[in-house]
Amino acid sequence: MAHWQSPARRKLRHEIADRAPLSVVVDEDADSLRAQDASGSFGIRPGHAPFLTALAVPILSWKTAGRERFCALRGGVLTVTGGTTVAVATREAVAGDDLSTLDAQVLARFQSDADEERIEHVETVRLQMHATRQMISRLRTGADTGEFR
Repeated sequence: MAHWQSPARRKLRHEIADRAPLSVVVDEDADSLRAQDASGSFGIRPGHAPFLTALAVPILSWKTAGRERFCALRGGVLTVTGGTTVAVATREAVAGDDLSTLDAQVLARFQSDADEERIEHVETVRLQMHATRQMISRLRTGADTGEFR
């Protein structure tokens, strides 16, 4: 993901890659970038110190040639290296020029997907607990009779 950049470079090179399927969603220069982590909102400009953070809010924005662009993210980790390279690794990313479209469509889908994953996780834990209870019950029955099955 990292690109070597001259120290005199006045742009940020940023790349957003997702794993659904593994692809590079954004790979372009920017004048500045805005994101948010657990400590709050922050901006990145060329010359930024090395940085690593987990993104809290699923919208990343950047400016290029006076135009603002956005990317909806499903989780993510952002790194800054060399003062000019920003890389974001995320589960899923959708870039666009219209924040309201991303907000209305993509973020709603991400939330729905996250809800489904939580439901699946709860169901998996429930099945594991049921299987564990069955095993304990059979072991106790075997201990009471002096047999182990």
